[in-house]
Amino acid sequence: MSYLLEFEKPLVDLENKLRELRAFQAEDGTVDLSEQIEALERRVETLRSSIYRGLTRWQRVQLARHPERPYTLDYIGALTSGFRELHGDRLFSDDRALVGGFATFRGSRYGSTDRTVMVLGHQKGRDTKQRKERRFGMPNPEGYRKAKRLMEMAAKFGKPIVTLLDTPGAYPGLEAEERGQAEAIARNLLVMARLPVPIVILVIGEGASGGALGIGVGDRVLMLENAWYSVISPESCSSILWRNWDHKEDAARALKLTAGDLIEHNVIDEIIPEPVGGAHRNPATTFEAVGTAVARHLDDLATKPDEVLLAERLAKFDAMGAWQEVASEK
Repeated sequence: MSYLLEFEKPLVDLENKLRELRAFQAEDGTVDLSEQIEALERRVETLRSSIYRGLTRWQRVQLARHPERPYTLDYIGALTSGFRELHGDRLFSDDRALVGGFATFRGSRYGSTDRTVMVLGHQKGRDTKQRKERRFGMPNPEGYRKAKRLMEMAAKFGKPIVTLLDTPGAYPGLEAEERGQAEAIARNLLVMARLPVPIVILVIGEGASGGALGIGVGDRVLMLENAWYSVISPESCSSILWRNWDHKEDAARALKLTAGDLIEHNVIDEIIPEPVGGAHRNPATTFEAVGTAVARHLDDLATKPDEVLLAERLAKFDAMGAWQEVASEK
């Protein structure tokens, strides 16, 4: 792991010492360091558990942004076969910040059945060139219009839809506003609410504002353990309320944007566990957990008639939030 978060440094220092001790033991067979190695292994495990099982909301936000974390194309490669990326919104251009296409979901690997799905999601990019091309996963209006086109195509052929959310938000540039950013996102909300096919949403990293919600309306909303999902990022919230970014940790606590917070308020349906340390520590284990969860929900949704599917989807979002009815005074 080449990129370290501040709270991970004590653990990595200890892991490096353990690695050096094991290497020395292997090179010099005359010295028995087994007791010291075992003691250090226990210290590493204790510290690892202490750090990652007691993460603050802000630390989970940092983990969700880790540059080595699996992105949409990584999940597509691991969970599907025969992915055929489709391009363009047929109105303006192709947006590389949002990818999508038909693929075969390998359900048989998870006790389910293989099925053709429309899979789409935000893609951030791994290096400087890719991040510039994909704008760190922040779509322009044509990205959401491409998603709309692909989802309507899936509905036309009766294929389920799987979307992966991982964006700091919709692209905030002037040109995006000129081409109707808000309208494109709002149109997607309307269309997704009415599509007569199963829709499974998966928050794999950052789920910020309308940028995430533009492909986030569905029958099941799943969320990785260290992802976050909120109407606004902690930094932006801090800049609005405190006029600077210094209170981003306070904002993260107040926003209650973690998976644990959101399942309590029925915003999401399931938390998918990650390996200790985050999805980037063991992507294969993460892919297995995600594949199992997606397969289970696709199987369940496949049994529902269209009218039931749509009624339950509407009821799901209608029930979100809290309110109190007060009798009016005469």
